[in-house]
Amino acid sequence: MNILIVEDERRLADALKQIMKSQKYRCDAVYNGEDGLDFALCGDYDLVILDVMMPKMDGFLVVQKMREKKCATPVLLLTAKDEISDKVQGLDCGADDYMTKPFSTEELLARVRALSRRQGEVVLDKLSFSDLTLDLSASALLCGAKSVHLGFKENEILKILMSNAQTITTKETLITKVWGMESDAEDNNVEAHISFLRKKLSFLGSKVSIETVRKIGYKLQS
Repeated sequence: MNILIVEDERRLADALKQIMKSQKYRCDAVYNGEDGLDFALCGDYDLVILDVMMPKMDGFLVVQKMREKKCATPVLLLTAKDEISDKVQGLDCGADDYMTKPFSTEELLARVRALSRRQGEVVLDKLSFSDLTLDLSASALLCGAKSVHLGFKENEILKILMSNAQTITTKETLITKVWGMESDAEDNNVEAHISFLRKKLSFLGSKVSIETVRKIGYKLQS
């Protein structure tokens, strides 16, 4: 599971990351509402853990804008407030659950598991673009009667490209989403995996290509 943490208290954000990583979840953290919204809208997260009181944009507005943009990723709101009106406001904005600080690790993980099960009922296990089908659970790319296995990072990169087929995906986005915000990965790491994917598209005989948009990133073309 891939989780986004949006929390301006960096010590708490780091603690949450360690908790999630101890459960073998992949995790990114950002520290203000504007960055939280930008990352959430990339569409590559299974859950957003979102603090309410943050600089630049509060959590209520982040959730509201996510839902306006048709981003259905489950959101767990965190806040120091315990007023019923605040909980109602958060849920009315589109949040899926609400926790008041301080909270126990056990309760947090239980709520994360519950929200991931709810998300799991609607998450697609396959993506399609032109003559390609990406089987996410099997890490397999299919074209007609032919198929090829993808490595983990190849699978993740193609998932992002196919989920955002109408837009350009930057190298920075791929590094952040596939390798992680704290990774030492650079542009040449992305380029190498794009090269592997292009060879596999050629092997399949697909009419889809991964086009390089100079100095920006990549986009699928058919």
